Amino acid sequence: MQSGLYAPPQNSICSLLKNRIDLINVPFTERGSRLLVLRNNNSLTIRLAERWLKIDPRLSGYRYRPPLIENLTFCDEAGHPLDFDQVTTYPHLIEIGTSKGVFALTFADSETLLILLPTARCGLRFIVHVNQGHTDRRGGILHMVGDIRRNVAYTSDRPMLKNQITLQQPNEINVEILFDHGDPNALLLNITPRLGFNRYIPDLQQALTAALQRWEEWFQAVPRVEGIYQLQYYYAWWIMRAGLISTRFYTTREAMVPSKPFYVGVWQWDAFFHALAYRHVNPRLAQDQFRVLLDHQREDGMLPDAVHDEGTITHLDFPVKADVTKPPILGWAAWKLYLSTRDQQFLKEIYDAIVHWNTWWFSKNDIDEDGLCEYQHPYSSGLDDSPLWDEGMPVTSPDLNTYLFLQLEALARMAKVLNLSEDVQRWQTQAQALLSRMIAKLWDAKAGVFWPWHHEKPIKILTPFSLFPLLTGQLPAPIHSALVQHLINPAEFWPAFPVPTVALNDPHYNPTQMWRGPTWVNVNYLLIEGLMRTGYPELGQTLRRRTLEMINRNQDIVEYYHPETGEACEKAAHVFGWSAALFIDLVLQEQKESPRTQGSTITSPPLT
Repeated sequence: MQSGLYAPPQNSICSLLKNRIDLINVPFTERGSRLLVLRNNNSLTIRLAERWLKIDPRLSGYRYRPPLIENLTFCDEAGHPLDFDQVTTYPHLIEIGTSKGVFALTFADSETLLILLPTARCGLRFIVHVNQGHTDRRGGILHMVGDIRRNVAYTSDRPMLKNQITLQQPNEINVEILFDHGDPNALLLNITPRLGFNRYIPDLQQALTAALQRWEEWFQAVPRVEGIYQLQYYYAWWIMRAGLISTRFYTTREAMVPSKPFYVGVWQWDAFFHALAYRHVNPRLAQDQFRVLLDHQREDGMLPDAVHDEGTITHLDFPVKADVTKPPILGWAAWKLYLSTRDQQFLKEIYDAIVHWNTWWFSKNDIDEDGLCEYQHPYSSGLDDSPLWDEGMPVTSPDLNTYLFLQLEALARMAKVLNLSEDVQRWQTQAQALLSRMIAKLWDAKAGVFWPWHHEKPIKILTPFSLFPLLTGQLPAPIHSALVQHLINPAEFWPAFPVPTVALNDPHYNPTQMWRGPTWVNVNYLLIEGLMRTGYPELGQTLRRRTLEMINRNQDIVEYYHPETGEACEKAAHVFGWSAALFIDLVLQEQKESPRTQGSTITSPPLT
């Protein structure tokens, strides 16, 4: 076995990220691709980051169906499977050492894998979940015919000793190929919904160079970071490129999914958080994370919960029957993007849509007409299984009305840039009125928090969302102080890795169950900003550094973390988009404010 045959230059970022793609929880994938290559002992599988609702109507059914291609095994000249003696991964390449030599995989394009073969006689076999196929002189073509059409073509110009496909059972075809020794040493595997195939085998060295160059150009374009966060920082940027999917049907723009193995749609508030990272490398890509949602804005102003290739999610019948969206952070995020780009044309493009979106919240979600908005579906909060919804909907929540305050504030700032003087006054007046109503209705002076309300009763479950009015930066000083005291209370929200999504001393606290206790990076990001606005910069810096430490100490960047240990929670989604995006933004904040710490060339600590 020859090791390191296709290794990138040692001074490349791809070399720095050697073996960060573990092929177990972290798939090998490419920008724009829906192909996910994973490992199962001595074989590979290829899953598709697609939903296919016609086959399985469950929102997350794609996680449980069989891979399109499984048991992809490399063989010797007699067809006997080869052990994977050594597997090495880079962003652009998988290298697999065997007793017959090195096999490697790279992307020729977003729908095509190029498999590099040893010069010795060898082969491969795999199972494809399709129902039709035939071989030809250069390989074979396989089809899934029915409600979902997916096509597979495998192609090689190397002499074949065997090329056989066998229908094992309905929707399962076994493919076996044995190659004679010599060149060319490659097989092209094209997986596509299209009627046409890519069967053009490129020059192998050029293909490898191009794959490496695509990644290196991405990494070279991002702001430079050195020091203790460097390795995780570039891994986060790997996630931000690997998580992008190409346009297809309702997915009208190149957009990032929250996690290709776990969440394959474009979720609304995830997309806006993702844009906060993209603004540092590609403003147009950052803007497209907004456009992909705004392209599907309803006539009444509502934005969809999520966009998938085959449609949008705007209504669900479970756990309650209601329209479903996500929290109104659009204006807040768009203003942050503007501060980076100063692109007035983009503000002109989206301003009316944000106004329409804002109007929908106040016209359709103030059921009791008290001037405060309610969540009518738990998923609209983004906090799907929070105990705040256990007693039913609707819920007048302090976080929702805080987001709306921030959106009104952002609209006023945008209106000023666009010389819409009447709008400036209107949004400022509405924002102040909303804040006054929040204090009058939701503030509990005795408890020192803002409670959510359901059916005219406060929901006295202590969560950080009762502290979210801090984000306004405009509360009376005694209220600010009371909220901060809750935040830094070690018995409530200040364990080793704050901030838990339910207070530690609340009976609903569960440190490993999604929104019932774990620490989420977006919650911390918002609270850090709130502390900075409120006049607690040192506390904001402390929370930022604890958040960075929590993410930095883990091998992967995941959906949520254990607040007491800082470890990734077992059920948390891997390669998680907004955790990566906000980690990037927090690192850049830290570097800007503490250049002596971040600008050094301290070796990154070993990851656990």
